[in-house]
Amino acid sequence: MIEKALIGGRRYWTWVIFLLVVIGIGFLFYLHQFRVGLTVTGLSRDVTWGFYIAQFTFLVGVAASAVIVVLPYYLHNTKEFGKMTILGEFLAIPAVIMCMLFIFVDMGQPFRIINVFRYPTFHSMMFWDTIALGGYLLLNVIISRITLDSERKSVPPPKWIKPVIYLSIPWAVSIHTVTAFLYSGLAARPFWLTAVMAPRFLASAFAAGPALLILLIFILRKFANYDVGKAAIQKLAVIVLYAMLLNVFFILMELFTAFYSHIPEHTAHFKYLYFGLEGKTALVPFMWISAGLAVISIILLINPKTRKHENCLLIACIALFISIWLDKGLGMVVTGFIPSVLGRVVEYTPTFPEIMISVGVYGIGALLITILYRVALSVKGEVPG
Repeated sequence: MIEKALIGGRRYWTWVIFLLVVIGIGFLFYLHQFRVGLTVTGLSRDVTWGFYIAQFTFLVGVAASAVIVVLPYYLHNTKEFGKMTILGEFLAIPAVIMCMLFIFVDMGQPFRIINVFRYPTFHSMMFWDTIALGGYLLLNVIISRITLDSERKSVPPPKWIKPVIYLSIPWAVSIHTVTAFLYSGLAARPFWLTAVMAPRFLASAFAAGPALLILLIFILRKFANYDVGKAAIQKLAVIVLYAMLLNVFFILMELFTAFYSHIPEHTAHFKYLYFGLEGKTALVPFMWISAGLAVISIILLINPKTRKHENCLLIACIALFISIWLDKGLGMVVTGFIPSVLGRVVEYTPTFPEIMISVGVYGIGALLITILYRVALSVKGEVPG
């Protein structure tokens, strides 16, 4: 079926060529990083995880969010989600691949990732995270391949695929839970040492991922004439709303716990994030923008009139996605290192090569989504009715 991705008009190939150029530029910057080392990044002795790991963390949530359309469709027989289930599964595949690529580019010697499997350490969260991500990628590839092929042949999917689909649902939850454990298991980092890290990760994932899926659905309807139906979009929008409310609730819980307890090791990180420390305020404007966009998205989504108005829904999804990206893909990881365990405030700013390599990775993800969606829409176009 992959050969269907080779069929397209001028607009399609212009977009593909543009993405290939973006990927090529990102690859050239990566070759420079590979030759020189991680000195081309903004990382330091005090801040050892930066933009790459932040994107990895954010995209794990996007990958896990596929369960939001898979679970209602397969477990609760929500027919409205029928046309967009494959879109959710095909969104998860590039998201997982981008997660792996961000880990790859973050390592000084990327081929040392093989040592994780050569010398497995079973009490290491990193080992279990690689297993969870690899397994989830395999599950989504199998499920999407079999279900789409069955739809193309107009035959029911084989019975053995149902248990695989059911297995993918808790597995989707596990990949972001284990990722949260990577942070909350580090006792020396008070900012991450919280029991609500995993629930907060899942809530933000189930808001940002479906919001991105709604945006992609609008794009497909405009440029590919593929409509999943207003009922499906509205049901998904309600899920996005509830998930975002939970995400904001968890953030407020952490803020209350830190400032009401007056424990310096906890409050210092939040002060840096929202007010700055020792005159260092690099992340402060981004975090207040994130908070403002979160409020705007909730207001637009909680009001039925604005939620049902497609332009307002579009604005709400964009605001929500950017809000969570700023919080999770920019502030959450870096702030765990500021201040350091010695009380030093050493700020981190991603460098231009770092940003360009990240843009290249996102370009790979966008190209994979384009190809997979092209295949899915071509197959669905062949099926009568």
